[in-house]
Amino acid sequence: MASIPTYPWHLAPEGLATLRQLRARGLRPGGRDVAAQIERPRRRRAPLVAYLYRIDTAKPVRPMTPAKWAALAKANAARRICPKCRRDAGYVIPPSLGMCTPCAYPDEQHAA
Repeated sequence: MASIPTYPWHLAPEGLATLRQLRARGLRPGGRDVAAQIERPRRRRAPLVAYLYRIDTAKPVRPMTPAKWAALAKANAARRICPKCRRDAGYVIPPSLGMCTPCAYPDEQHAA
């Protein structure tokens, strides 16, 4: 496997962008391989690496279809349903609790 060009942080040539930068322009890599990478040094840890893609070969982002919007709405609604009491919590249930706050802390709700 051939190694890809590596540039220091902020010194990548023009015409390359990270995934976030492509997305901000309304683009996606379109199945193309990584063109280069940039490394940001850190103290006492391995450097941060960001992969770069060519802007000239990027394709436009695919638009959301009505079916995708419906699936996204259904998934977001499911994140609000408490698995214990089966009610809509009114917020996204934190994964650390795994249930709504009243179910997680029943004693504290009666004291307030």
